[in-house]
Amino acid sequence: MLLMIFVNDLWTLTDIPGWLGHKAAQEDGLGLADIVFPAFLFIVGLSIPHAIRARFKNGDSRIVVLRHIIERTLALLIMGVFMVNLENIDTEKLIFSKYIWQILMTLGFFLIWNIYKGNIFCVISPTVMKLAGWMLLVFLAIVYTGRSEGGYHWMRFHWWGILGLIGWGYLLSALVYLGLGNRPGWIAIICAILYLLNINEFTTPLAFSIRMVVSASNYASVMTGMLVTALLIRLKEKDMLQHLVPLLLGISLILMVFGFLTRTVWGISKILATPSWTAICAGISTLFFVALYLLTDKLGITRWANVFAPAGYSTLTCYLVPYYVYALAAMTGLSIPDALTAGMVGILKSLIFSILIIQLTGLLWKLNIRLKI
Repeated sequence: MLLMIFVNDLWTLTDIPGWLGHKAAQEDGLGLADIVFPAFLFIVGLSIPHAIRARFKNGDSRIVVLRHIIERTLALLIMGVFMVNLENIDTEKLIFSKYIWQILMTLGFFLIWNIYKGNIFCVISPTVMKLAGWMLLVFLAIVYTGRSEGGYHWMRFHWWGILGLIGWGYLLSALVYLGLGNRPGWIAIICAILYLLNINEFTTPLAFSIRMVVSASNYASVMTGMLVTALLIRLKEKDMLQHLVPLLLGISLILMVFGFLTRTVWGISKILATPSWTAICAGISTLFFVALYLLTDKLGITRWANVFAPAGYSTLTCYLVPYYVYALAAMTGLSIPDALTAGMVGILKSLIFSILIIQLTGLLWKLNIRLKI
């Protein structure tokens, strides 16, 4: 989350190294910003086995867990579609400012998916607050007009937005884990199939194209993270955790070697979601998981993470807070001197901004204002 907020703030800077940002669609390369989102998908996969097993431990039935998976997916898809349409909104056709639309959209999300128990809004019925949120989103959809090369249009799915892509990836992996349980072998097979489907999107070796709403790259990134946790759980159950690090290092090496060897075929491109990009990013994410596992689980060094903790236990809230900040800054005309947005000083500014957003999320948590889907 720290890196996601950081790279999303790079648009405010000038004179910074090109490797920090995104590479163009046809450019064969990998910037820091190109790694962050697949790493986020990987983390979604890491969390799925823990989340589903916790629900079973609390007594939830498979039907209850399935309903929760569907509800969470729909929530992510709805938020993703609204947010991706914000990018294509036509300001001239709106009855009010684009930034007001943005603030009201985010407010609607908070009203619908906020946890009301014990917070400052608990004096009002949660049902009333949620209904108000839905009515607000309906209103924003009614007044919306988008514009693209084809002219004016209403809300569209486009590429589903960041949250929408997370939603689709989460749905498949969660259903796989719900159906198979913690079976790393089967999960690895499905993971391999998803990588093959990602390859098929570029070379069509199967003589036909298979597309599961979004690129198979999206699903493969989540499934790889889920495979890592499934292996961890299985090895722990068998008292064989000493094999975890070598096994994960092997997986990381295979993924990155594949990615770099096939680079000449497809190139490394986040925008195109090439198989090389998918594999290399999954390999990097696995490698960083190993490093964090050794640092925290094995060496017990965790205090350094306290400053980032709110981004972990209130992730969705943390992701949405900048939408308020940017909109309010634009509406009030608040700006930062150019000297603070260029070069290394600008990079430091964005890093501080990211940490402040996380701390603000922590403050909202203390006020019991947090989203949960």
